[in-house]
Amino acid sequence: MAGVNTMEKKLAEYKCDTNEAMCLKLVRFPEDVDDDGTTFHPEFTHQIYGDDEVAFGYKGLQIQLFYTAGNLSTLFKVKYSSKVTEEFDCVEPDDVEGKIREIVPAGFTCNTDDFISLLEKEANFKPFGTLLHTYTVHNEEAGELTYQIHKADISCPGFQEYHERLQTFLMWFIETASFIDTDDDRWDFFLVFEKYNKDGETLYATVGYMTVYNYYVYPDKTRPRVSQMLVLPPFQGEGHGAQLLEAVHRFYCSLPKVQDITAEDPSESYVKLRDYVLVKLCQGLPSFAVDKLLLGFSADMYKEAQDKLKINKKHARRVYEILRLRATDMSDEEKAREYRLEVKKRLFGPYRKNQRELTKMRKCLRPEEMVSHMGQMDTKTQHEELEKSYQVVVEDYRRIIERLATHA
Repeated sequence: MAGVNTMEKKLAEYKCDTNEAMCLKLVRFPEDVDDDGTTFHPEFTHQIYGDDEVAFGYKGLQIQLFYTAGNLSTLFKVKYSSKVTEEFDCVEPDDVEGKIREIVPAGFTCNTDDFISLLEKEANFKPFGTLLHTYTVHNEEAGELTYQIHKADISCPGFQEYHERLQTFLMWFIETASFIDTDDDRWDFFLVFEKYNKDGETLYATVGYMTVYNYYVYPDKTRPRVSQMLVLPPFQGEGHGAQLLEAVHRFYCSLPKVQDITAEDPSESYVKLRDYVLVKLCQGLPSFAVDKLLLGFSADMYKEAQDKLKINKKHARRVYEILRLRATDMSDEEKAREYRLEVKKRLFGPYRKNQRELTKMRKCLRPEEMVSHMGQMDTKTQHEELEKSYQVVVEDYRRIIERLATHA
């Protein structure tokens, strides 16, 4: 028994956390290759290495996926200090290399010198598609940095191959990511690039991107739905997501056939970003003037938000609540109460639905069956949950209001 335990301990030494073992890098200069300061790691590896996010069979495992900053030409290498087969004959290590090859498109190199030589070709890389928007961000070290947002589609020469390399990042940073079918011409792609200088030449680095699918709405409209959005980790926290989402929104607002703009299964962070961008766009509309906000959510607000900014009723309602909070003196007890009731009225929707379902159940369930459902819909619990939801919503709204004030 002791021998078994000893062997288990030894085998455990060959387990590696794949989130730590995966080393990602966007390379601009040859010296970046060996600079650990430019390395970043995935948030998720479960789609490649399983729910445990563990690779077995190696000590000191390092899986390198390095990309040139613009064109995303790829270096793929697997390194380790020792392998389980060196100590145990009958134990097979996981095929960590094969799993990466399943998602990384052909054309990568495994040779560092060849990869460094590809950096020389980065000067030839230019952003795909049509320029939609240019903006600057102040960087304490580099000063004013310039960024561009472009709209591309799959017909752009070289874009399909570039997109195949770009979308590999989704696996590491979006929990339920999947690759899209680019053969469908209803996809739009929006890309963010940074302009930078190298040896007197202007080069472009990939910052992030968004994919949008154009759904048909009877009889003659379309409904663009945001499918994927990612700002690469070295650029996160700099406001690029808001710039990208606003530029995309403005692009679709200019198209008469667009009914409204939605998102597919949006994450919590995306919803907060969308709230910020939509409030920024709506705050100047006449129907959202302070005197109108205090009268409650109106049909005029929804109509103007949809006609001018392609915002649906649900999103327009959230915009109203945020702007009304900003316009309300919450130290005034009566005004604070009015605001609280206004928000809770919307939040109560799901509970009201439960009560309607309960009424239906009374007609068709036996008394003993009703008891189990009654417990789920207890009125006191509903009020407690409603208050919790309200506090969370208001806290999120306040952060958006603070961000608007910071960037005013």
